[in-house]
Amino acid sequence: MDFTQHYLQLALEIAQKLDRSAIDRMVRLLVDLRSRQGRLFILGVGGGAGHAGHAVCDFRKIAGIEAYAPSDNVSEITARTNDEGWDTTYAEWLKTSQLSERDMLLIFSVGGGDLERNISPNLVRALKYARDVKAKIIGVVGRDGGMTARVADACVVVPTVDDKLVTALTESFQAVVWHLLISHPDIQKASMKWEGLAK
Repeated sequence: MDFTQHYLQLALEIAQKLDRSAIDRMVRLLVDLRSRQGRLFILGVGGGAGHAGHAVCDFRKIAGIEAYAPSDNVSEITARTNDEGWDTTYAEWLKTSQLSERDMLLIFSVGGGDLERNISPNLVRALKYARDVKAKIIGVVGRDGGMTARVADACVVVPTVDDKLVTALTESFQAVVWHLLISHPDIQKASMKWEGLAK
């Protein structure tokens, strides 16, 4: 089997194994978030940070949910990293934004955060702060899900189907899941451009 066929076969396998009940819980939590006029803070590192910026656009424009990504403000993140250290960048950003029990975090991370192994320590600190203020947490993660899977109110752990492609497949399915969420009839408020033209 060539690599293209292999990758697509793995994607099909993951799609069949995704936890539908976790996705449905995420839908309900997002509907509740919007109804109480809470804010959605989307956090990721590396590829997850790139996803966060795109997802903020979709949740704001299509779902009508007030959303932000700390990683979109490169000046603040790099200043905090330089002055205070990487570990606290997102938690301090959330403190300035006055994260509260009305709000929610959405985490995009392959490892989900693990202080002992120094995996995304800034996500771990942000998760702990969110728990302290009783904000809701949802996430799409890989491997064992790390701290995100342990503390989230709803979390999709992308199944590991090939140890050599964990990152690529997890990040692929982060995009699949958030696009599913913003397209869900209970969440979508505005039509998307091309679907609107088709009418």
